[in-house]
Amino acid sequence: MVNPPDGDSETASAAAPVDGSTPTHLSLTTAASRLLESVKYETPPKPFLNRLAGATDDDLTTVRTDRQAGLAFWLNVYNAATQLLLERRPERFESRLRFFRAHAVTVGGTHLSLDDIEHGVLRGGKSKYGLGYLPRLESTGLGRSYRLEVDPRIHFALNCGAASCPAILTYDPDTIDETLDYATQSYLDETVTYDADRNRVRVPRLCLWFISDFGGRSGVRQLLREFEQIPPESSPSLRFHGYDWTKAGRKFGKTDRTE
Repeated sequence: MVNPPDGDSETASAAAPVDGSTPTHLSLTTAASRLLESVKYETPPKPFLNRLAGATDDDLTTVRTDRQAGLAFWLNVYNAATQLLLERRPERFESRLRFFRAHAVTVGGTHLSLDDIEHGVLRGGKSKYGLGYLPRLESTGLGRSYRLEVDPRIHFALNCGAASCPAILTYDPDTIDETLDYATQSYLDETVTYDADRNRVRVPRLCLWFISDFGGRSGVRQLLREFEQIPPESSPSLRFHGYDWTKAGRKFGKTDRTE
């Protein structure tokens, strides 16, 4: 089993500058985590939004070139932007196409939608359609250098505001893999049902929608073995749960044992 990572890094404090000024001294990864924490604790997010919007090309170098920093940054930005969009324009969630394509956040002067972040960056420019096998035709405006190699665990870290979404955690570059493992373990423990008698396992719908990201059906089974959802030598047939799109904001999880 995967234990929750400690939550006492420098990113744990969500305090914004008292005068509301833009905290230009913060790295972008720290600003992104502070943004998410400000949403969680309902403190003003604007200073951190301004920091992201005004980021220079030099500011973004680490996000572009370092895998851990890029993953932590974009996961935190996506989850924070989703919650803010739900608060500002809750009616848009009724039309998911409009919701995911709406302007959600600005990074380095580029307006980004949730689709831009998830599919254009975190999934490396892959389409949300075709089970993840197709390339995404839309441009994010950021350039190809921002694209990350897809890590299937992101699907258990991204929260789009629906009831079936995983819980929201804060991600730090130094513990990104540990926290992604914890998020994956937690979500699979909640959603996977294994029937040994029928040699069948029912898994989250996310594993079907983006099955290419997991390496096909064999890749899904391997993930289930790694996270102790099925026996090591088993190869059950896959079934997929439905997805509950009921709006469910502020689904924050715990990463600190003391919370």
